[in-house]
Amino acid sequence: MTSDNQEPTPVKTISTWKIIGLVLLTVLLSVGVTLWLIFVVLFPGEFKPVTLDQQEERVLEQKLQRLDPARGSAREGRSPPSPEPYSEEGASREIALTEKELNALLARNTDLAHRLAIDLSDDLASAELLVPLDPDFPILGGRTLRVTAGMEMRYAQGRPVIILRGVSLWGVPVPNAWLGNLKNIDLVQEFGTSPGFWQSFADGVEEIEVVEGKLHIELKE
Repeated sequence: MTSDNQEPTPVKTISTWKIIGLVLLTVLLSVGVTLWLIFVVLFPGEFKPVTLDQQEERVLEQKLQRLDPARGSAREGRSPPSPEPYSEEGASREIALTEKELNALLARNTDLAHRLAIDLSDDLASAELLVPLDPDFPILGGRTLRVTAGMEMRYAQGRPVIILRGVSLWGVPVPNAWLGNLKNIDLVQEFGTSPGFWQSFADGVEEIEVVEGKLHIELKE
């Protein structure tokens, strides 16, 4: 039996100031995350150029010299090769490069190393390009546009297969209509039956293979 004089247990309440503080904290965190996404994802900084160690540099140089024998003479300071009859005997028709070597070549021979990065995965070559926008461009002037694209590349049934998998701006896929309805279409099959670039390209390729981190192309005679 309870006493009529017993005082009820007080109910704990959260003060108005605590509620306001929690709301402000939530808002600040949300704004912070949003700003981080805007400046890191939408407006990324430049890429760090890929560099090779000494062993990787030697391997790449050997590949380049095999494609261009005169390159070795130039690098060693020897005189240019003397004129001689043209011959394809013993010439290699294979091009084999790793993803790291491709990106290192960008850093060595172009000014795109800070703007372009190439990724190689099974049957897929991907690229990410950073495009500085003109300062006078509306709203986004002076910012950097991030463009990504993927191209399926393989060899099947005696011919190369080249398929545009898509293009994205700031991670947002571009509509197929804006790409001329070329997305997910085998460009060689679509355009290789008529005289032009794709027919010539297909006729000159014996093998093309893209696997994780590697590209291999073999040309016909």
